[in-house]
Amino acid sequence: MKAKYDFLIVGAGLYGAVFAHELKKAGKTCLIIEKRSHIAGNIYTEEIEGIQVHKYGAHIFHTSNREVWEYVNRFAEFNGYVHSPIANYKGEIYNLPFNMNTFNRMWGVVTPDEAKKKIEEQISSDYSKCPENLEEQAINLVGRDIYEKLICGYTEKQWGRPCRKLPAFIIRRLPVRYTYDNNYFNDAYQGIPAGGYTAMVERMIDGIEVRPNTDYLAEKSRWDSIADRVVYTGPIDAYFGYKFGTLEYRSLRFETEVLDMQNFQGCAVVNYTDRETPYTRIIEHKHFEYGTQPKTVITREYSLEWKPGTEPYYPVNDEKNTALYVKYKALAEKQQGNVIFGGRLGEYRYYDMDKTVEAALKKVREVLENI
Repeated sequence: MKAKYDFLIVGAGLYGAVFAHELKKAGKTCLIIEKRSHIAGNIYTEEIEGIQVHKYGAHIFHTSNREVWEYVNRFAEFNGYVHSPIANYKGEIYNLPFNMNTFNRMWGVVTPDEAKKKIEEQISSDYSKCPENLEEQAINLVGRDIYEKLICGYTEKQWGRPCRKLPAFIIRRLPVRYTYDNNYFNDAYQGIPAGGYTAMVERMIDGIEVRPNTDYLAEKSRWDSIADRVVYTGPIDAYFGYKFGTLEYRSLRFETEVLDMQNFQGCAVVNYTDRETPYTRIIEHKHFEYGTQPKTVITREYSLEWKPGTEPYYPVNDEKNTALYVKYKALAEKQQGNVIFGGRLGEYRYYDMDKTVEAALKKVREVLENI
C-alpha cells in the first residue's frame, strides 16, 4: 500500500469501479477498499456448474443512453438477451409487463380495443377520485383483476405491508402495452455480459489496488489519512454515525440450489404474485446466457424488512425517509469536496445499472475538471 493516494474509493461496486477507472485514466492514483470479500457489489456473479449465477438477484443491463452502452461494451461483450419475465399466480401464467398476451390470458380479449374497453370498465367501476393508498391507486390505473392477480400479493411481499397501508405515491404509473410484445424494457440497448458482471468489473479496475474484507468506517480516520479525497459509496447515515436516525431499506434473502436437470422453469425470471408463496420470484440463471449445461441453478428470492447488520437493498423513499435523507445530504455538502457521496447507498436512491454508470461518469468528470 502506498503512503498516499489521490483518491480512496470506498466500495468496489459499479459506481466505484467506473469512478476508479476514470481516475486511473486521468493519471490519478487510487485505492479501492471493499467491506465484502469480493468486488462488483450487488452485480457480483459467480460461476457454478458452468453457469454465471447472479448472487444478489437478477441484473439485466438496459439503457437508451448510447454513450453508456458504448462505455460498458469496452469491458465486456454483451449478448442479445431480452428480458421477458412471467408471472405465476396460483399456477396461472401471465406475461409481463402487462400487454396483449396478459390481457388475452386474463379475459380472452384479442384486439387492443377490446383490452382498452375491459380495463376502462374495471377502472370506472372501482374508481377513487382521491386515492388514499396503493390499492386504490393501482386499481385507478389498471382495474381490479390485474391488481388482485398481478400486483397485490407481489407488492405486499415486497414491502411487508398490506397495500391498503402503503401510500398511493409508490405507484405513480404502471406499464400497459396494447401490443403482443413481452420485452420488459423499452430501452434501445439490452443484454448480459458474456462471462458475467464480475469479469466486467475486473476489467474496469485492472491495474488498480483493491483491498477486500476492509471496513472503512471501522478505521475511518486511518483510511482518510492516506488519501487526499474519498469517494464514499456506503450508507450515508452510517457515515455520519446515524446522527439523525436510521434510514430505512428493504432487504433480500436468497436461497440458491443446483438441480440435476437441464431446464427448471423455461425462462430466467418467474414472479410469484400470490400472497401464499413466500418468495417473490425464482431466477434460473442459465437462461440469461442461453445455457445448455446438463444441470441448472435456481435462486428463490425473499423480501425482508431491513435491520442493522443485514444488507440494505431498496431505499424506502417515503416522506419520512426522504426528509431524513435531506438532513444527511446537507451534512454531506459541508464536506467541502473532500468526500464525494455516490451510488445507491451514498445517495439513498435506487439506481438501475445504466444510471449508476451515467451518474459516476458525470461526477468523476466534474471532479477532474475542478482539480
